[in-house]
Amino acid sequence: MTVNEEGRDGGLPQSAVDAADRTRPASAERKQSVVSKLGRIAASIPRAQPRPRFTLPPEAEPREEQTVGPVPDPTGIRTEPGTGSARHPIYFGFMATVGVGLALLVYFILSNVGQLLGWIAAAMFIALGLDPVVRWLGRKGLPRPAGVVAVVVVFGVLLMGFIAVLIPTIVTQTTQIVANVPRYTTDFLNSAFFQSIDRQFQVRARIEEEVAKFLANSEAVTGIFGGVLGVGSAVANGAFGALIVLVLTLYFLSSLPALKIWAYRLAPRSRRQRVQVLAEEITDSVGSYVIGQACVAVINATVAFIAMTIAQVPFTALLTFLVGLLAFIPLVGGMIAGIMVSLVALTVGWQTAVLFAVLYFAYLQIEAYFVSPRIMQRAVAVPGAVAVIAVIAGGSLMGVLGALMAIPAAAAVMLLLKEVFITRQDKN
Repeated sequence: MTVNEEGRDGGLPQSAVDAADRTRPASAERKQSVVSKLGRIAASIPRAQPRPRFTLPPEAEPREEQTVGPVPDPTGIRTEPGTGSARHPIYFGFMATVGVGLALLVYFILSNVGQLLGWIAAAMFIALGLDPVVRWLGRKGLPRPAGVVAVVVVFGVLLMGFIAVLIPTIVTQTTQIVANVPRYTTDFLNSAFFQSIDRQFQVRARIEEEVAKFLANSEAVTGIFGGVLGVGSAVANGAFGALIVLVLTLYFLSSLPALKIWAYRLAPRSRRQRVQVLAEEITDSVGSYVIGQACVAVINATVAFIAMTIAQVPFTALLTFLVGLLAFIPLVGGMIAGIMVSLVALTVGWQTAVLFAVLYFAYLQIEAYFVSPRIMQRAVAVPGAVAVIAVIAGGSLMGVLGALMAIPAAAAVMLLLKEVFITRQDKN
């Protein structure tokens, strides 16, 4: 056998080598064909796609101002200022009608989505209050998404613990109050105080007469059932609103830096830095106010619980819960809570009411001069008269939520007046 017949690979014949060379491309083509078919099948299977995101356009570079001369009118007719079509009666009447229509449309929209706007404001208010905690966790090295999750989890655990521990006791004590209302009414009607008033003004006879008229009126009795249904609807609406506020709070808290960037880009470039400084100061003060007021409310409720325990006021858990809620309302919340608990303590005796009132109202003085100033030192200061007016106005417009948001809103307005309006007036 010659060398050519032996071939190139280990003494194999040349014919075997040629056959192997012919079979290799065929097998490689088959493999490539199978791979391409698998690729087409995989491409046809639906898969998760990245969600498109709407991003801000890049900031344009400031251009140098150029002096542009008057643009010649191609018609050759020169129009003096104030004598164009804007001064025409038909044009003016049309634009005025359009403006009134747009104003009515905006009023209609706002009047129908007022509740939604309230939920959005509450969610933003809570998000600004929790943002300092998230930023503090970020300074400790925790990424913002993880910080948001941690804050929400802790808040949820505290809320669930409160519901599991206090809600059953509160429900039980509320049921006891409702069941004892007839006894309280009877004791009051048989008291010497009411008897003396009744002898002078015949109050009992008038009350019985009004009750008989009310029961004889079928529309009034029907209105009671309508009111009960209204209460049930209000409870369901409140639960739905709480869920919406919770979801919006989570979204606002996670995307608050991006929302701020969007808001700052709405301002002109020349004033953007000033707007950013003022906005950051306002949001920081709101966050400090919310956290500080929460701490003050917790301390207030704790002191009220201790005072009620010492004075042996009934329904301690329910009243402590109400005191904590009212303590969130600045200035007047603590006063209202003290009067309410004192009236409940009168059902036991005047000694109990006096003892609780002395302990609680003494603490309110300590809170006003020592506790609250130290906790709220980072919040924007608001004069007392402005704070009272803001709380009353906020409560009239949006109820308890408006009273809670009144002080931060007043602080923001005062800051804008000081830093913008007064500064501008001083320069003129």
